[in-house]
Amino acid sequence: MSKRVITNKICFDNEKYLKEQTKEILKRVKRFDNKLYLEFGGKICFDYHAARVLPGYDLNVKMRLLEKLKDYAEIIVSVYAKDIEQGRVRGDFGITYDLATLKLIDDLREWGLDVAAVVITRFTNEPSALKFKRRLERSGIKVYKHYPIKGYPFDVEKIVSPRGYGKNDYIHTKKPIVIITAPGPGSGKLSVCLSQLYNDHKKGIKSGYAKFETFPIWNLPLSHPVNIAYEAATADLGDFNLIDPHHLEKYGEKAVNYNRDVEAFPILKNIIHKITGLDNSYYNSPTDMGVNRAGFGIIDDRIARIAAKQEIIRRFFRHNLEFAIGIGTKEEFERVKAIMKKVGVKPEDRAVVLPARAAAEECRKKGKGNKGYYCGAAIELNNGEIITGKNSPLMHAASSAIINAIKYLAGIKDKVHILKPEVINDLSKLKKEILSMSSESLNLDEILVALSVSAHMDKNAKRAILRLKILRGCELHSTHLPTPGDEAGLRKLGINFTTDAIPSSSLFFNY
Repeated sequence: MSKRVITNKICFDNEKYLKEQTKEILKRVKRFDNKLYLEFGGKICFDYHAARVLPGYDLNVKMRLLEKLKDYAEIIVSVYAKDIEQGRVRGDFGITYDLATLKLIDDLREWGLDVAAVVITRFTNEPSALKFKRRLERSGIKVYKHYPIKGYPFDVEKIVSPRGYGKNDYIHTKKPIVIITAPGPGSGKLSVCLSQLYNDHKKGIKSGYAKFETFPIWNLPLSHPVNIAYEAATADLGDFNLIDPHHLEKYGEKAVNYNRDVEAFPILKNIIHKITGLDNSYYNSPTDMGVNRAGFGIIDDRIARIAAKQEIIRRFFRHNLEFAIGIGTKEEFERVKAIMKKVGVKPEDRAVVLPARAAAEECRKKGKGNKGYYCGAAIELNNGEIITGKNSPLMHAASSAIINAIKYLAGIKDKVHILKPEVINDLSKLKKEILSMSSESLNLDEILVALSVSAHMDKNAKRAILRLKILRGCELHSTHLPTPGDEAGLRKLGINFTTDAIPSSSLFFNY
């Protein structure tokens, strides 16, 4: 194990941010006829990206914001029909978008926030979308359908007409603020807002539109690592930041936005003008549309810069993994490499990378791997201590690192075993003799079960298991591809993990 100096990690003031953000949203509502459709970009809850690049940022600060606004606001969830049909997966939870929609509804309800409706966008009678619609309706949730519009977004005459937004289901809402959120990007939130705007104005309701997007942060410099981390996070979309030319021309002020918003603004401006009949002062730039105040919550710029650079390295490893397993492209991987070079960091600047590789090499030299495969893992604890683990016929490298980490935190000597041999033997026998699995080596999910059972029989195991919650937010790197059981265990523990994505065995299907 090794140790490095850790400085104050907090750089974000949630209370200051909440005060600023609430004030800005209520101010925007007053600008219109007490009816605002607010497009919520990013993740409405469990925003891990924001928490990683802005240490101290509450994962659910947006939920707290909505809780403050709940007397004024109602929520609509938008989900793209094709994402349901094709089983698109939300990466941070490893679940499909239909399940992510259900989880989002549950999460909102836990905060006392109810979902007024779900909108299935660009709907063309997809069987899975119809099945999902029935499931929601049978649970008492209203479901609306919006349809693709030929010529969108350029044919403004058709879009803003009974053949365009006019053919969509109209969603009846009651409160001044209507939050439009989604399980992920590309779900059609903007189109839902504008469709409602069109139909409202046809009914004489002079509603308005605004956008809530945390990143990029408009009042940070273009070259700020927090903003560049957004480019790394959206490398699959090819997004890049730029100075908002519309804002600069109108106000003579520099503000950061991203390419898709800047490119789409003239079209969006025309659509809004066509809907409302108002002159061009409705919005003069994409930055004007936003209500984001996240930049005002940053209280330590140095820490924010350090954290954002680390997030860029994590994104590099993620795209390396996705490329290795065939779900990412070389173009995306090369894009993140270029972003990493732009901020002057390399993979080895992630503190756990070299210790993990050293552990794998030590395993190789001692010949203690599983069937000739030598894997290493390293976890960095909150005090800066780095604990390593190696694979063996008994357990995977990630499992070993976690066990070693909680033993260290509990003050248990390295030679003391906290997993009861009879429990391990029974699990191994189950895998090999009953389930006919190729390897007896236990992944992290299995080790957590074994540890839980052992805790009933062993005081050291009981002491160690209580330290698992301390690992939330820690950093882990493994040299080899994690199995699904390792990934599941790391997610449950709330550990930020990366990998060199080396195959851990000759098997394609390896648990």
